Amino acid sequence: MSETHGSWTPEGEVNPALREEAVIGALKTVFDPEIPVDIYELGLVYAIELADDGEVKVEMTLTTPSCPSAQELPTMAEEAVRQVPGVTGCRVEVVWDPPWDQSRMSEDARLALNMY
Repeated sequence: MSETHGSWTPEGEVNPALREEAVIGALKTVFDPEIPVDIYELGLVYAIELADDGEVKVEMTLTTPSCPSAQELPTMAEEAVRQVPGVTGCRVEVVWDPPWDQSRMSEDARLALNMY
């Protein structure tokens, strides 16, 4: 298990340490309005990068380029991550390579959608 430490500000307050698990938890609160599974379990999140200063970069995709939620899902993901203690900023980038396919879904997502 990796240790995580907070940091001291000049005023002596402890900032919460940013953990990838917390960012993943926030992303799991974002659901595609058309699919009853969160974007993380759907396999739409490709990468999460955490900087020492609390900046977070998320690379995600959509199920198709013509996804009706193309504008709102990245914004919803960014807003969710910004709520995580220790996050100072977030940038969500939509990528198309590699293309998403059903093999990226978790087993729980496949069961929820009867796609096993």
